[in-house]
Amino acid sequence: MTHRLARHIRTSPVELAPATPLVSFTFDDVPVCAATTGAQMLEAHSARGTFYISGGLIGTQARHWRVADADHITALHTAGHEIGSHTYSHIFVPNLRSESIVAESQRNAECLRAVVPGLTLESFAFPFGFGSLPAKKTLASIYRTSRGIGPGLNVGRADLQLLKANPLMDGRLDAAGITRLMDEALEKKGWLVFYGHDVVENPSPYGCSPGLLETALRAAGDRDIACVPVAEALRRAL
Repeated sequence: MTHRLARHIRTSPVELAPATPLVSFTFDDVPVCAATTGAQMLEAHSARGTFYISGGLIGTQARHWRVADADHITALHTAGHEIGSHTYSHIFVPNLRSESIVAESQRNAECLRAVVPGLTLESFAFPFGFGSLPAKKTLASIYRTSRGIGPGLNVGRADLQLLKANPLMDGRLDAAGITRLMDEALEKKGWLVFYGHDVVENPSPYGCSPGLLETALRAAGDRDIACVPVAEALRRAL
């Protein structure tokens, strides 16, 4: 219920009107394959993405993948990708009080700045995709944007603390779906955000194959849609 309210009540309303359509490719938790294969594929298309990292997961083995380590994170930053925050503990945010959200954000920032000194964190993604009205209000004082997992296009009246995002996952999106989304972004001059996790042949239910990512990158390129990180897209959309 609290997430449903968060989806329908804007706490950080803004009018998004980019001069040209935009696409942002984002990756949560950042498996090693996303930080390597995924990042390299974006770079081959002159694109850069946003990688949302939970400091407490760095270098650990999860159920479906191994999480990127400090060297991978440094390489992402050096290559021009954006590092975003995903809480330190990868925790369910609606259960947290405001002071706990602040503490999680501070701890994650300290962890990531120990890896990349001076790192600026502008973008946040809700672990598991769930937010709440109180969380959105607290996060607005820390990050410029918070990304959810509700599908759609970011254009016109939008909420910066619950950006819409579409799953780039083999089980949930195909080439026809990518074409439809790209054409909509082109027609409406909107900001299209994708999210996923691993990038590997036979991906987890939460990731995509290199083929699907390549299809999306080519679709953007064929339409001359710029593929930029979330922070950069926001600057262009305001």
